[in-house]
Amino acid sequence: MHIEKISDIIAHFIGLFEMITEEMRARAKYTEGAGPGEDRPVLPDQDASSAGFASNLQLKDYDPGITYKSGSYEIDSGPARHSGRIFEESVEKLAAIAARDIPLPHFGEATDIVLSDEPELDVFAGPGSAISHVLQVNVLDDDDYLDMTDGIHAARDTSFVIERLAEFSTKAEIFTPFADLHRTDTYDGALKIAQDLETYIRNAQNTEDTGATEATPLSSDASHNFIRIDPEVNGAVYINGKVEADIPVLDDLLPDRGLAKIPEEPDDSSSSVEQTEPSGNSLDVTAGANFVVNVASVINTGVIASVTAVMGDYHQVDAVSQSFVYSDNDEIASALRSSGYSAEEAGTVAKNIAVFQQSTFEASSHAEPDAADPTFPTSWRVSVIDGDVSFVQWVEQYHFVSDNDTMTVTTSGSETTILTGGNTSINFSSFFGMGMQYDLVIIRGNVLDINSITQISLLYDNDRVRAEDGADPAADIETGNNLIWNFASIHNVGTGSPFEAMPDYMVEAQKGIEDRDPNMPEGLSFDANFQGYAGLNVLYITGNLYDMTVIKQVSILGDSDDVTLAASTLLENNPNATVTIDSGSNALINIAEIVDYDSFGATTYLAGQLYSDAILIQGGLVEHDTTQPQAAGDRLANEIIAFLDDDYLAGGDSADGIINAGHDFSWSSGHPDVMQAMVA
Repeated sequence: MHIEKISDIIAHFIGLFEMITEEMRARAKYTEGAGPGEDRPVLPDQDASSAGFASNLQLKDYDPGITYKSGSYEIDSGPARHSGRIFEESVEKLAAIAARDIPLPHFGEATDIVLSDEPELDVFAGPGSAISHVLQVNVLDDDDYLDMTDGIHAARDTSFVIERLAEFSTKAEIFTPFADLHRTDTYDGALKIAQDLETYIRNAQNTEDTGATEATPLSSDASHNFIRIDPEVNGAVYINGKVEADIPVLDDLLPDRGLAKIPEEPDDSSSSVEQTEPSGNSLDVTAGANFVVNVASVINTGVIASVTAVMGDYHQVDAVSQSFVYSDNDEIASALRSSGYSAEEAGTVAKNIAVFQQSTFEASSHAEPDAADPTFPTSWRVSVIDGDVSFVQWVEQYHFVSDNDTMTVTTSGSETTILTGGNTSINFSSFFGMGMQYDLVIIRGNVLDINSITQISLLYDNDRVRAEDGADPAADIETGNNLIWNFASIHNVGTGSPFEAMPDYMVEAQKGIEDRDPNMPEGLSFDANFQGYAGLNVLYITGNLYDMTVIKQVSILGDSDDVTLAASTLLENNPNATVTIDSGSNALINIAEIVDYDSFGATTYLAGQLYSDAILIQGGLVEHDTTQPQAAGDRLANEIIAFLDDDYLAGGDSADGIINAGHDFSWSSGHPDVMQAMVA
């Protein structure tokens, strides 16, 4: 501060010097000018300063700074803007605000502050939607040609197999009306699907009441044609249109794959193996043994709540449609049939299996509340979701496998094994969705709860086994022993009990949330479902809730094999040869399971209308196709991909591959999970 004083004094002196310099310059300029003329008036002499001039000012050093002293202010001096105790009231309000720790506004009058006795309800953001679309496609072309002789044998044109399978697909549409559902993630799209399902169920019910039945396609044997509205739950197992008590065990029905069987774990021993006896004389051919498997498991909790209140309508639809069409019309030469090894003609086993279940979630054991002094919640925590909430799981799985082998085989005096089939194609999808937990969920709009499973299996296994002149007719032949397995299960948790009417306090709770009223309605506090709760965790959805799970599985296999047994050129070294030919033993397996947790309690309040429907459609056709293959010419490319919709062909996000080889393991897995699907 001392340095500043000195600097300021110096600046003043410098300014004074500049003023004197300017005065001197002005005086010099004045002297250069002309003096006053004689004719100008004479100015009077100024009075001289009196010698008695005195000053009482005290000289002191310059001290920079600002000194301010406000003037006096009288409250009553100005005009009154408002009548009454203005100042006193303002002070009282300011004191009350300070006591409540309420921040003051930056602008405005103190008299404009309005104190509220109740704070506003604080709301939190709720969880978002969960939407998943899974598309898995496996396309396998394994049409092999083998000739073990030095002769000339024309190749076959197997395009007729694709044509027959396309016809089978058309015939299967009568049993799978929900196969053409289009993927959607909007409320309008989900509502359209629900309305279409409900319309179909109503029409089917009217048809059932009038006694009319669907027409069975011509040139086919109807294994079964079954439609059931509102199927039984918890105990009934529908197998090919009939109610059974138990589900068959899949492992007991799987065909023996022969050479394609997965080997057991090899022996870790490193010791060498020697064979001193002469090798056998056998021929083992496996042209079938293809396994095509679709497995889909969806477990969805959506929003975990013990009590649900729906202010709009509730649509619940469960639909299962299963169909299979197959042809296993084999042609075996009479010479082989009359041999000592009679042909084993195990037929094709085809099963459509459906199960519907309903249950109530059983919470873990806890201490029983004291009946004499019950505890009820006194506060709530509210989360709000603006708009619609969707939980959509859409899974589509496709297999297109072609294994039409043409071969001419013969014995060679040694052990010979030929595997041209044995393909394994698997689609696996597992989804487990765990939502947020709430004690109460209030939905202002509607609820759409849709579960749909569609399963289609198509098999063409018309085989031809012939023997040339001179061939040893002793052969063990297997052309059937196929398995078609469609298994579907829908399990709803929390919807078994009837819906209850909407109580008034639930409406008051909805209005309180919308008005941000922090006080919980008294009736809600004493709801018996909340006994033992200290507070409630509430979720309020301002729009609609739609929970939709759709699974579509399609398995298509063409396994039309042509095997010719030729005479051996080494008859002298080829006595008593053992010949085994297996052109069947295929398995088409579709397994789908949906576990839908609608509620984790036994109470659902509904203010609107309830639409609850369920339908089961099972159908199977057995074809007796007698199409004879033609010699291969200028054939078009395999059009098996034509079964795919244009939308699937246009999609570029598929990671599935096309494998063209024998005995392959083609995996297409989406969302691997530790969850295991039920296979038995």
